[in-house]
Amino acid sequence: MRILLAEDDKRLGKLIKYMLEQNHIQVEWVQDGSEIYDYATYTDYDILVLDWMMPGESGVDACRRLRKEGYERAILMLTARDSVEDRVTGLDAGADDYLVKPFEFAELLARLRALGRRSTQKIQQEIVEVGGFTLNRTSKVLKRGDQVIQLSPREFQLFDLLAQNAGIVVPRDIILDRIWGLESDVSSNNIDSYMKILRKKLDVEGGKSLIKTVRGVGYKLEADAPEPKTESEAAKS
Repeated sequence: MRILLAEDDKRLGKLIKYMLEQNHIQVEWVQDGSEIYDYATYTDYDILVLDWMMPGESGVDACRRLRKEGYERAILMLTARDSVEDRVTGLDAGADDYLVKPFEFAELLARLRALGRRSTQKIQQEIVEVGGFTLNRTSKVLKRGDQVIQLSPREFQLFDLLAQNAGIVVPRDIILDRIWGLESDVSSNNIDSYMKILRKKLDVEGGKSLIKTVRGVGYKLEADAPEPKTESEAAKS
């Protein structure tokens, strides 16, 4: 089992990490809530254990944002908040379980085992084929045939967003919101730069560009695969 632990209390975080590892559970520990989203998005964890109150972004806000983006892995909220209203807020934000501090480690371990059994039933390779490419959302791998296309995490997110809406224009503000968040300082020029790099990695010589710019609106991923040149055509060019 692989866990992401988000806990800003160094003493408690160190203790939880040590105890979980003693029970043969892999743990990655972050102490700033602003790191939760990126870690959870780009690494396959079985369960996220999120402290409610975190610097940067609270655990409950990170949970809500991940669920909004379609995150399906199990999430356990760890918090000192014990009122019914707080429990409802945490669960409505998308948490699968809720454990109040202070707690017995044996109970935490039992809840993780229960969530782990539930998670393994859901895990599957989510494969999308579009435009001559095969996108594996689980392993974060993009291929053209047997060739792996090396993408940065942001580039992968961009391609995935366009692939989910293949043949449909995705407005710039939607791209900004889904990839960076509307409150970020990313500009329209930044999006253009990412798209330019992505095109270079995706397009083949002699074929039309897979990503179409719709001026004043956004971008669209064409559903048809670009056709590469034949050897004889390439030799003439």
